[in-house]
Amino acid sequence: MDEVQLAKKDLERLSSHAEVLRNHTQSRDELIRAFSPGGPFAQVRGMYRHFGGARSIRVSGRFDQELVDALPETLKFIVHNGAGYDQLDVPALTRRGVQVANVPTVVNEATADTALFLLLGALRQFPRAMGHMQQGHFHRHFSFMEASDPEGLTLGIVGAGGIGRTLARKAAHALGMHVVYYNRHRLSDELETQGMPEGARMEYALSLDALLGQSDVVSLHCPLTPQTRHMIGAAQLARMPSHAILINTARGPIVDEAALVDALERGVIAGAGLDVYENEPEVHPGLLRLATSKALLLPHVGTLSLQTQTDMEALCLRNLEHGLSTGRLLFTVKEQEGWDMSA
Repeated sequence: MDEVQLAKKDLERLSSHAEVLRNHTQSRDELIRAFSPGGPFAQVRGMYRHFGGARSIRVSGRFDQELVDALPETLKFIVHNGAGYDQLDVPALTRRGVQVANVPTVVNEATADTALFLLLGALRQFPRAMGHMQQGHFHRHFSFMEASDPEGLTLGIVGAGGIGRTLARKAAHALGMHVVYYNRHRLSDELETQGMPEGARMEYALSLDALLGQSDVVSLHCPLTPQTRHMIGAAQLARMPSHAILINTARGPIVDEAALVDALERGVIAGAGLDVYENEPEVHPGLLRLATSKALLLPHVGTLSLQTQTDMEALCLRNLEHGLSTGRLLFTVKEQEGWDMSA
């Protein structure tokens, strides 16, 4: 188990009827040896791993087929403290009979708030204003001709899960934006109107291209999969209006960063707001260069608030406790929904 820093009461409850082992391994090889017969983790039934601090990924690397093959037969549950779970080879874990869960709902508000901050800052050209101030200038060097108010603009949301719908609600109510979305499947009438202002709804775009062409702001909220890697590249950026803004709080590799830098430098789009990057913790030097002009950058802090981090830890521990007690997690990742866990 990775270190639990906040949800101490939930950890105490779990510890009262299960032996809790801390993971102090320092490398992938050491972790694999710990799973082997006679190793300290040879009999573990459940695993908690933390994404936010990134220690898990530094030690283990991706949970790929090699690591899955090394897991002990006793392991039945992995709870992953993060909304995205592209680090985990879910098909391989499923074949091994391991139930997998992420944190699907408690991150919605914090991540949507982060997207809202990036949206406002990028639309109003605040990176340029901050750059001027750092150079010792005040607002007389700031051109308002490229700064836009959000009211009445169209927000295009790619991926209408919980985070995307939460952002839609906030942007429509607080900023008066019109919302369109593109999703693998169209939402129900209830979800398209849920939480929206009276008479408003999230409008479905039949294709990604259709959404890109009509959106003043495009905000990404889809998971990272082989199908979504570089979903936004040069061709897609070229379909956006030249005044448009791209927001990404999902996963960095959804965007081709080199193409984004080129599009920003050539004025293909007007700006970007990013909390995630293609090769974290490295940030494309072109983006850093644009951070005082066209790019508003955050270091993947979308869910890093005290309340959200506490709720994330607590939800993971409660889910794991339920799995150890009953043989079934309270919920699993989407790929395992409907899976016959007794098979």
